[in-house]
Amino acid sequence: MSEPSTGLGGCMSNLFSIICNDHNHEECANRVADEFEKGSWVILKTKNQSEQFISSELPPGPGIIIRGGGSTGSYQQCLHHVSHLNQSAIATSQWLKGQGLNPVDCQILNALPLHHVSGLLPWWRSRCWGAKHIWIEAKTMHNPSQLEEKCNSLKGHHQAIRITSLVPTQLTRLIKSPAGVRWLQSCSIIWVGGAPISKALAKASRALNLRLAPCYGTTETTAMVTIQTPEDFLTGQNSSGEPLNDIELRLGTGNTLQIRTQRLAKCIKADGTISSIANEEGWWESGDVAELLIQNHVQQLKIIGRQDTAINSGGEIIFPEKLQVRLLDAAIKRKIAIEAILLTTIKDEEWGERLIALVRLKNSQNDHDLKKSFASLKQIVKEWSSIERPSAWYHCPALSTNILGKWEINKWKSWVIKLNRTNTSM
Repeated sequence: MSEPSTGLGGCMSNLFSIICNDHNHEECANRVADEFEKGSWVILKTKNQSEQFISSELPPGPGIIIRGGGSTGSYQQCLHHVSHLNQSAIATSQWLKGQGLNPVDCQILNALPLHHVSGLLPWWRSRCWGAKHIWIEAKTMHNPSQLEEKCNSLKGHHQAIRITSLVPTQLTRLIKSPAGVRWLQSCSIIWVGGAPISKALAKASRALNLRLAPCYGTTETTAMVTIQTPEDFLTGQNSSGEPLNDIELRLGTGNTLQIRTQRLAKCIKADGTISSIANEEGWWESGDVAELLIQNHVQQLKIIGRQDTAINSGGEIIFPEKLQVRLLDAAIKRKIAIEAILLTTIKDEEWGERLIALVRLKNSQNDHDLKKSFASLKQIVKEWSSIERPSAWYHCPALSTNILGKWEINKWKSWVIKLNRTNTSM
C-alpha cells in the first residue's frame, strides 16, 4: 500500500506515499513506523486524493505530510516532523496525569482514520506512552453490539483505562443504543472534537454520566490544543477546555483565535514552496472565531464559529454554526423527527448573502409529515431576526457530515444549485 512518490522534484528518495482505507490501518501504521526508521517523509492519503507536487527540497525527516483544513473545500498539505508528533503525545500524557491516570495503563480505542491527524495521533500516543492501541473499523462503530463485544473480548478489558476519541456524529449514534451507551460508560475519557456538541447531546450525555472531554485541535497544531475535564463537563460547563501546557492562546482581529506552540506545521504553498504558517512572533491564526474565558483563574476556550463561513447579511455578521446548534436543540425539544441540519448561504442581490437550511428528516415520514415538520421548523425561527431566518428550506435525505464530523460546505452548496435547476425548496 506504499510506494516512492514520483514527480516530486528532488524529494523522491525520502518521500513515500501510503494509501489508507478503513481496512488497512494496522498495515499502514506499521509501514509509517518503518519509513520513520529510515528517516523518510510519508504522505498519508486515500485513493481519491491527488498528490500535491513539491518543487523544493523537503527539510530533514522523518515526518508526516497530511491534509489540513477542508471544511469549506480548501485544503492544504501540512508537514509535521516526528518531533511534533512526540510533543503532542507528551502534552496529552501530561494532561492525563493531571486527571490521575497513568498513560501506560491506558487502552486506546481508535475509531478515526489514520490519514487524518485525529486518527494518526491516538496511534502515535500509544507508541510514545507504551499503551495498548486498538483500531476500530467504521462498520463496527455502526454496530454498537458488535463494538461492545469486540472491546469486551480484549485481554484485560476489566482493568483497562479506556480512552477514545469521537466526533459528535459518532456519539449521537452510539447514545441511541443500549449497547452503545454501555460502551461509552466503560470509557474513562471520551475526547470529543471536530464539531460543537449540541445542548441536547450534552444534556443526554450528562444524564448518562458519560465522561466526555470536549476538546479543540487542528491538523496544523498536530491535534489537540485544549481539553475540558470530564468533571467540568459533568458539572455543566460548556467550553473546549483549557490549553495544554505547550500551548499559548490569544485573540486577533475580529476575535480570531491565534495559537503559539512549537508543534505548528509547515505547509506546501500553491507554487510548491514550503513555509511556516506562523508569523515572525510564532503565532498562527486559526480561522476560528473564539472567546477566551477565565474560570477559576484558568483560561478556557469557547469556539464561536469559522471566520470563513461567517456571512455578511444586510450589513450584519452572523455565524451559521451557532444558529445551527440553536435550531437543532429547539427542534429536538419540540420532538421534530430530525436527523441533521446544515445552515449555509446563497448569494442575494439585496442582502449580499442569505441563509438557507438543508434538513435531513427521518426516512419514515410521508409527504404530509414532511410538510408538518418543516412548518414546525419555520415556526421555531419565526421570532428570530430577519437575517437569522433561513430564506429557503430544503429536504436533503443524503445530508451528512464527513467521517470527521465536519460539513463539506461546497458539496452541499452544489447540491442546492443543482436541485434549484429542476425543483423548489420546501
